[in-house]
Amino acid sequence: MIDLSKTIDLSTTYLGLKLKNPLVASSSPVCEDIGNVRRLEDAGASAVVLHSLFEEQIDHESEELDRYIDAGSEVGAESVTHFPELTRRVMGPEGYLTHIAKCKQSVKIPIIASLNGTSRGGWVSYAKQMEQAGADALELNIYYIPAGPDITGEQVEQKYLDLVTAVKREVKIPVAVKLGPYFSSMANMARKLDATGVNGLVLFNRFYQPDFDLEALEVVPNLILSNSHELLLRLHWIAVLYGNIKADLALTGGVHSHTDVVKAMMAGARVAMMTSALLKRGISYLDTLATELLIWMGEHEYDSIKQMQGSMSRNSAPQTGAFERVNYMKVLSSYAMR
Repeated sequence: MIDLSKTIDLSTTYLGLKLKNPLVASSSPVCEDIGNVRRLEDAGASAVVLHSLFEEQIDHESEELDRYIDAGSEVGAESVTHFPELTRRVMGPEGYLTHIAKCKQSVKIPIIASLNGTSRGGWVSYAKQMEQAGADALELNIYYIPAGPDITGEQVEQKYLDLVTAVKREVKIPVAVKLGPYFSSMANMARKLDATGVNGLVLFNRFYQPDFDLEALEVVPNLILSNSHELLLRLHWIAVLYGNIKADLALTGGVHSHTDVVKAMMAGARVAMMTSALLKRGISYLDTLATELLIWMGEHEYDSIKQMQGSMSRNSAPQTGAFERVNYMKVLSSYAMR
């Protein structure tokens, strides 16, 4: 039997980092444990994005932060209130920096630190400290919900741009920006971010919505793990942006199978990030994904990941209208009543 791992090249590059494959563990509390980071490497992850250090953790005293968490107010993408079985308390700023250093000592794959915040301030200086602790790159996770009716779309965009510029000014390591899809002109916003010199865009953040507890009459955190249906929004925008900006594109949200990884690559992503699939199936599932990816590529005569990257992007599509309004008409007319 032919060893596909020797005939098919799974390598890719992301943020200037050479990766053995496109399978990256995305930011989550799973990465708080060094043992898990080692297991991720052993299972085949090509890089790990650590759990986020939040702006609130840096700006508040630990006692205030504990009350903030216990009150259930934290609804960020990597909030520990959603993962009580993984950790009881958020790792503090100094502990986070130590964790970066220990991870770098424990594994050979790139370690990407994650900084979560929405405003310019002293907390941004921690980007430099993350670099000094040994992080290979930084993911800036902007989790911002403009609830005030007086805030304009232009103000929201400028808030992002100012924050990215401030962080880029602090570090020399590559910086990726993880953001949500809720911009009036996603392509234009991507171009503006690209103009800041950012090295990558991670599409998309999952904005968790609270639920109502009808018995206690309380607003409560609510987490539903992703599924492959969420992939479609990410595929659409990566396929649209590919070739139109310099920054690398990473897909996160909805990656659960080897075919999801293939689709991400064909849209134009450099890497496919995942957490929910690992929470559902275990860290060892990464090895299964890599094997199934190799088999699929062998059956479809692909020699490398690079060969397929961007092959189904908007720039490569014979009918670019498939990504625009004409597709809306086709979808509405495609369903037949049974």
